[in-house]
Amino acid sequence: MEARSGMRGMAAAVVLVVLLPAAGLALDPVDRAVGQAKAAKPPARPPAVQAVRVEPADVACPAVLGFGVTSKRQFCDVMTGSDVAAGIIIKIPPHQGEPILMFDLHNRHTYSEQQVKARRAFARYIASIGVFLPDNTLVTRAVIDSEFRTERDLFDRVGGGAGPSGLKAVAPTGVESIAVVLPAGTTTVSIIGERVTAITLDGTRVFSTPGLPMAIVSQVMVEYRSQPSKTPAPAKKPPKK
Repeated sequence: MEARSGMRGMAAAVVLVVLLPAAGLALDPVDRAVGQAKAAKPPARPPAVQAVRVEPADVACPAVLGFGVTSKRQFCDVMTGSDVAAGIIIKIPPHQGEPILMFDLHNRHTYSEQQVKARRAFARYIASIGVFLPDNTLVTRAVIDSEFRTERDLFDRVGGGAGPSGLKAVAPTGVESIAVVLPAGTTTVSIIGERVTAITLDGTRVFSTPGLPMAIVSQVMVEYRSQPSKTPAPAKKPPKK
């Protein structure tokens, strides 16, 4: 009986020797921290910021004046009126945030070499135009104030004239660079002329009759952040064990 009791005591001692290290390992705070680190999820990546793009705008010009001989730009007449659908329609690409519409605004002058030689060609023009949303909301107004005295005051000459030189008498004079911040989500805008004041040696006249060409725009550009692609990114392969 004593021998059997001794054997049972030894077996119990062996069990204690085996189990105690295992229990100690399970309660080790270092191992517990390692396990928590493995189970923790990586932080979510912030959304990608799309690059800013600047590109020529899609312009529907109802009254094209022509192309510049030197600048090669397309010049578009701005007509007076109140119907946004009849203005210069500019499409804005899909975008994030507030896009920026940019263009050059010019006054409109009928060049006469005879008047220049006679020193009677002086003219000062003050033209105002409006940039409108499709619902007739005014985004902003822009004004150009410039003077003409000699041919050097012309911004460019326009080809396609019927005379021997092949140049049109009407040409852009002066230049005012315009930048308009548009509301987010804008898809199209319209440029409409309001009025032009012409000051010459013969006096001052104001023109605002609907359908009258009263200014010129060129170099229409749009700056915007493109929308992120809807195509999901390919799934990353799990790391090798």
